[in-house]
Amino acid sequence: MKKIAVLTGAGISAESGIKTFRDSNGLWEEYRVEDVATYEAWVRNPALVNEFYNQRRKQLYDAEPNAAHYALAELEKKFEVQIITQNVDDLHERGGSSHVLHLHGELKKVRSTIDPQLVYTLDGWELKLGDKCEKGSQLRPHIVWFGEAVPLIEVAAEISAEADIYIVIGTSLNVYPAAGLLNYVRDEVPKYLVDPNASPMPWMRNLKIIREKAGTGVPALVNELLARE
Repeated sequence: MKKIAVLTGAGISAESGIKTFRDSNGLWEEYRVEDVATYEAWVRNPALVNEFYNQRRKQLYDAEPNAAHYALAELEKKFEVQIITQNVDDLHERGGSSHVLHLHGELKKVRSTIDPQLVYTLDGWELKLGDKCEKGSQLRPHIVWFGEAVPLIEVAAEISAEADIYIVIGTSLNVYPAAGLLNYVRDEVPKYLVDPNASPMPWMRNLKIIREKAGTGVPALVNELLARE
């Protein structure tokens, strides 16, 4: 069975109403990234950072997977599929995908501030200051903030290197180290980029650009791939 690796970014979740991306003004849902998405911000103003993620979590509970999420799950009928996502939502899982690697953490989970191995699924959308892990330290969002290491990037690189087909959806390919995963994909592997604002990449072999939103471009691509097998 052929292996398909799928790298997804904010564009696939945007059609579900999730505002998870940084815009051109350096703002993230009207907040400066430096004020809500760095460890320094957490130390400086934990109440603000915590409230920001509580609101994002609350928003996620009201969101639903879209046609792109459901289409990717359909690929599992004929392929071994591994999703690598930069998104912190759980829409891929709710859309039916079985194997999802979250590079930047998971919004519905929290972890210890002194032991990153202590990760918990939050009951509901609200984390409160004063909620502690079993070792007595404050819980924080289970998010890889700007400036922090991406623990699963090496696993993602291995998945990328082993892929027989590589699909990129809804990402600008400007956020590293995730954007560098394409460097691990073998030259001969067919590559697809689904994004309405995709830029030409003439240096990349075997790349087909589909300038459509994920909700229309991904189902069409999935149908094409399934029909070949």
